[in-house]
Amino acid sequence: MARAICNTSPLLYLYRIKAIDLLPLLFEEVWVPEAVVEELSIGRRSGYDAPNPADYTWVKIANPRTAQSEWLATDLGPGELAVLALALENPDCVVLLDDLMARRTARAAGLQVWGTLKVLLESKSRGFITSVEPFVNHLIEMGMWIDEDLRRRILTLAGEA
Repeated sequence: MARAICNTSPLLYLYRIKAIDLLPLLFEEVWVPEAVVEELSIGRRSGYDAPNPADYTWVKIANPRTAQSEWLATDLGPGELAVLALALENPDCVVLLDDLMARRTARAAGLQVWGTLKVLLESKSRGFITSVEPFVNHLIEMGMWIDEDLRRRILTLAGEA
């Protein structure tokens, strides 16, 4: 089973649609940098419904040994920068990111990238959930930007179109 390094958005959205417990079914370990823990903490302190990684025994707090200064010119947040730096130090891990710029950066670095929707597709293909559609609909209700074309493509990939 693979290991994953997770950014804020996949944790937040999976938590809000009550699917966060799919992660330990898909991954042997899920690593979260302290910068992501802090982003979620700021959200909770601001009144948002956000998970606390410390509440999950399967989450391991892991930080990169070095920062990637060449990325500082990009439009990435501290969590994304920490996730990418940690992933570069551990290229065998799957990187969980939703942000388009972060995903492009990770792919350009040769990393394996999944987003929240890929977590749902993999969960269905492995029999952990029976249908992707209710989760996708709930993600849209929770504010994740998924246009109708992407929604149809995801449901087609899930065999639900």
